[in-house]
Amino acid sequence: MIVRTARRKSLTLQTPPVMLSFSTMKEDSTAIIDLPDVGQMKIVVIGGGHGLSAILRGLKKYQFDLTAVVTVADDGGSSGALRRDIGVLPPGDIRSCLAALSADEEFFSQVLQYRFSTDSGVGGHNLGNLLLTALADITGSFEQGIQELAKILAIRGTVTPSTLEDVNLVARVETTTNGIFQQIDVFGESNITKQNGIIRNLMIQPENVSANPEAIRAILAADLIAMGPGSLYTSILPNLKVRGIAQALNAARGKKVYICNVSTQPGETDRYSCYDHAMVIQSALQNTVLDAVICNDFHEQDVPENVSWVKISQRLLDEFTVFHENLVDEKFPWRHDSDKLSKMLVQVYQSLASSENRI
Repeated sequence: MIVRTARRKSLTLQTPPVMLSFSTMKEDSTAIIDLPDVGQMKIVVIGGGHGLSAILRGLKKYQFDLTAVVTVADDGGSSGALRRDIGVLPPGDIRSCLAALSADEEFFSQVLQYRFSTDSGVGGHNLGNLLLTALADITGSFEQGIQELAKILAIRGTVTPSTLEDVNLVARVETTTNGIFQQIDVFGESNITKQNGIIRNLMIQPENVSANPEAIRAILAADLIAMGPGSLYTSILPNLKVRGIAQALNAARGKKVYICNVSTQPGETDRYSCYDHAMVIQSALQNTVLDAVICNDFHEQDVPENVSWVKISQRLLDEFTVFHENLVDEKFPWRHDSDKLSKMLVQVYQSLASSENRI
């Protein structure tokens, strides 16, 4: 792992050797990784979508007190339909995180993602979304429904929404038509990337929605708070826009780390560098300074035509403490490898804590 600090200095990691001991769980064959030097560390990961599931998949192998704070601004697909028709918070990202943290992810992912035929009365919906919606109705609250599904799946960790209120995204997008630049406000998470423009600002409606108290408590108690990976404007930033989340991050004693995406996302972060990503997060954090940025530095494999590698610039190295190495998934190199990323995150925390102890 290569570390660069903001003033172009290189650091040699002083973290102790990682001591791994494995004990097999009865529920499945996944080994638990014990790190005696960090103990029962409290980790909060903020985001949504595939990126959040990826980091949770790796972190659940460690004996950490793990909490995922998840966006609930999705308005497309099955989640959007249930949201409009029943009034439930969108269950999709929550469902994906629960599956990633489950004792038998391969099996439960197939079950929860089972999608009914469009010819049926529940056509287009997947079983996980319907199950979570039903549990929310039975228990009387979406939050309690999550807890009941978590018990069924025997998850390792906690999954909680960033807010329990209905919220939508509004993006100010700059587009070009016949050579004329214009800025338009695009309503709804599912519509933002369809504009193929440049996102200049992201807002939530209503602006005054309050943070979920459980999310606030987890952030304030955390030793490490990771933002990302995941869609910059539609998965990570919506959480930071919820009233109380950025303030809790500012008050939290834990280390704050942003995990930059491996590749760009069409219609959302086209041509973005690591620095561009990091600055969007830093700008949203008000008085909070990121302790570190994690980036991938391997760009040798082919990626789909509509995406490009997110690369490290000198400006990023000048302004942030940067940790970087090969973090790509070998089969899908435009995504993170869960095990590589989770190991890197633990090492980053150890390095930051070690540096603080030497001051």
